[in-house]
Amino acid sequence: MPAPISDEQNRLDREALLDAAERLFYERGIQAVGMDEIRAASGLPLKRIYRFFAAKEDLVVAMLKRRDQRWRGNLAAHVERVLDPRERVLAIFDWLAEWFAEPGFRGCAWINAYGELGPSSEAVFAEVRSHKQGFHDQIARWVHAIGLPVAEPVFLLAEGAIVTAGISGDPTPARHARAAVATLLGTP
Repeated sequence: MPAPISDEQNRLDREALLDAAERLFYERGIQAVGMDEIRAASGLPLKRIYRFFAAKEDLVVAMLKRRDQRWRGNLAAHVERVLDPRERVLAIFDWLAEWFAEPGFRGCAWINAYGELGPSSEAVFAEVRSHKQGFHDQIARWVHAIGLPVAEPVFLLAEGAIVTAGISGDPTPARHARAAVATLLGTP
């Protein structure tokens, strides 16, 4: 009988699985990637993968949740280094510009997942909504500190920049959205 797998090994295997799934799903799309490819990329047997996630949909949701924590955490770390509330809001778009310029940028993982699976996967749709609400709430907190009622337009400009950069492959939409937000916020 094989030795039981430790909690630490379970954690490491789960992370390796999520890393492989995230990379493949983001690069190629969810439906284009089969579980055999995820098995090969993660180095885990299918039986072990299905112990972690009973269905591919469960793996997609877990990957999106983990990506959300990292993505919004990285955004917050960048923005909250800035002390001035107005500049903090503008820093959102500086961070987006850096993200858009990264090699392999393919747009928003949540919009991509929604575009592929749409309302056919209630669980994925719920995770997409959760991410978008979390991103909205982050922006609203930073905008609220300025005291202007412009959280919605700032959020929509950020979302529009993300989608446009994802489609065009050009990071310039972040700069244009930043300029529009600067106009909305007025002169300091």
